[in-house]
Amino acid sequence: MERKWIFPLAIGSVVSLFLLFLTTLTSSDGVPLFPLRRYYSTSAAASSIFIESKLKPLPISDLPPPPRFAYLISGSAGDGSMLRRTLEALYHPNNQYVVHLDAESSAEERLDLYSYVTNHSIFRRFENVRMITKANLVTYRGPTMVANTLHAAAILLKEGGEWDWFINLSASDYPLAELLYLQDLLGWHSLVLSSTTAYGDGTTYLEQSLCTTPNFISSPEGYFHTVVCNAHEFRNTTVNSDLHFISWDNPPKQHPHYLILDDMQRMVDSNAPFARKFHRDDPVLDKIDSELLFRGQGMLVPGGWCIGGRENGTDPCSVVGNTTVLRPTAGAKRLENLISFLLSDNNFRPRQCK
Repeated sequence: MERKWIFPLAIGSVVSLFLLFLTTLTSSDGVPLFPLRRYYSTSAAASSIFIESKLKPLPISDLPPPPRFAYLISGSAGDGSMLRRTLEALYHPNNQYVVHLDAESSAEERLDLYSYVTNHSIFRRFENVRMITKANLVTYRGPTMVANTLHAAAILLKEGGEWDWFINLSASDYPLAELLYLQDLLGWHSLVLSSTTAYGDGTTYLEQSLCTTPNFISSPEGYFHTVVCNAHEFRNTTVNSDLHFISWDNPPKQHPHYLILDDMQRMVDSNAPFARKFHRDDPVLDKIDSELLFRGQGMLVPGGWCIGGRENGTDPCSVVGNTTVLRPTAGAKRLENLISFLLSDNNFRPRQCK
């Protein structure tokens, strides 16, 4: 069981692959490398605390649609509550989601997750969360992890409408920032991500992957990397990053340590948008919710689209506003720093497919 989820497709190997359509990466006027082009928050306090005063919002009429993510979140026996929590921490109305509990989970656990997904008022309103009701068998060795990912991708391509990125996570992963800001930063420079964590240009690249057969002995560690690095249009534009904070055993760096409260500052300092892995309901998750995601227990992450009040523990996302509004927090700056680092001269060209 431990080996099964040690290297889910959300991580694969240490090599994850960025695909970049080159654009200018510098600024002569001192404006940050990745300005938040959709920032027009109504909160003056947030503006003065969390965003540089020199950043000016573009007129709403000039703004392109925000990029959209398509997520697969997978779990096994006993992961139902953690998968639900991860979904809440990642949710945004403009994204698409597929959740899956594998065949080792009980029918009761899968039914509980299904009832939650189908009865949640926001999920019903936007119709953007789907559950794979026929549980797949998922094992670490062999192709079943890859097959499960391709199955979810096929569902999203068929039923998920238009989206820009595919992100594959397990119930052991958890976000460290609201991920819509990552979409905005990548979209500013037309950055297209393709890795075991995320696949860019979902309407074409994943369709190509679906036509190939995963036949590695340990396919999660090589399948998508091999596809990307053998694609002529992608192999010379890769950047090495898995977008995760992981505390590995040392040596041999095969088993990630469970993250606890003592790891909190290192997670923040890493600028990574994700971390893994976590014990279910560990106190560090509550701290992440409180200090990084500003999320109440059992609530969705309150992005700029959430305009309800917080009186008496009310979920602000119970009232929906403009789903294109961003209200950046300190997490946006951390993500900007990460992207700038990954595209630096020392990390972009030297670490591509060889």
